[in-house]
Amino acid sequence: MTETREATRNPVKILGILIPLLPSLILRFAGEFIRFKSRAQKAGRIFQDELLRQGLDKTTAERLTAFYLEGSDPFKLLQALR
Repeated sequence: MTETREATRNPVKILGILIPLLPSLILRFAGEFIRFKSRAQKAGRIFQDELLRQGLDKTTAERLTAFYLEGSDPFKLLQALR
């Protein structure tokens, strides 16, 4: 118990624990990012197809789809949280 408290207080120990985990964390994040973007693109295509099916013209549907997909950009979301 005291070792974990000491480890949380010592930044060098924390860094020593995190460095070996970084490659797996980076790969995991990259995989999740790619999966998230592909799902968003698929949802955007479905959204645009549905707009066209409901009778909107193509340019309006493309603009609305672009606005729809802006919300799925994780980097813009992180910038908004700053």
